[in-house]
Amino acid sequence: MSTLQKLYEGKAKILYQTNEPDVLLAHFKDDATAFNAQKKGRIQNKGEMNCTIAAHLFRQLAARGIPTHFVDQPSPNEMRVRAVKILPLEVVVRNIAAGSLCQETGIPLGTVLPQPLVEFYYKNDGLGDPLLTRDRLLLLELATPEQLVQLQQMALQINTLLQEFFNQCGITLVDFKLEFGLDADQTLVLADEISPDTCRLWNQAETDPQQRVMDKDRFRHDLGSVESAYEQVMQRVLAHQL
Repeated sequence: MSTLQKLYEGKAKILYQTNEPDVLLAHFKDDATAFNAQKKGRIQNKGEMNCTIAAHLFRQLAARGIPTHFVDQPSPNEMRVRAVKILPLEVVVRNIAAGSLCQETGIPLGTVLPQPLVEFYYKNDGLGDPLLTRDRLLLLELATPEQLVQLQQMALQINTLLQEFFNQCGITLVDFKLEFGLDADQTLVLADEISPDTCRLWNQAETDPQQRVMDKDRFRHDLGSVESAYEQVMQRVLAHQL
């Protein structure tokens, strides 16, 4: 990998060029950040676990008709992906009230929403990744009106499939973040990753508000046992198919 040219390094991954112009190599790091990188640390083997979880989920979604950037997983912490132009948006789908939704609205933690809520956040660390209205999103030209409709539809479709999948795993999908990109044909495809870093996941066998957490909230809120929670998610995910 040292011979490959680094294109980009983010909080969780490094992207490298490959000998195929339309394929990149994503190296998943063990680094962990929270609260817009105000909190930093490392989670042992996080890169391997997240890469493996994401690869399995991308395969499952692709089999159900969701276009993704995933190509293959050549090693435990590396994923080959199609080169896409990432939209500067985080698409968040919420099924149960948690995190910022509770803080900003006063809705009690754990409230099941009457229908999934799709929100758009501006991927901009300097601005703190703010929540955008539809009109602000269009004003900033972050997506076209047609893309906005498609993003919402794809996010809801992915949510339905992931809820079904995680229920099989004995896990409740509370909320999650998606990123999308445009391929060479200007087709919207699912990109980035789906993992305990990007999802809130609760163990259905636990009722204790802290013990049930199986995602990065264990790191955010110093709940401990972060590695074992990620490991448990990986084992359950790999044991199931959509």
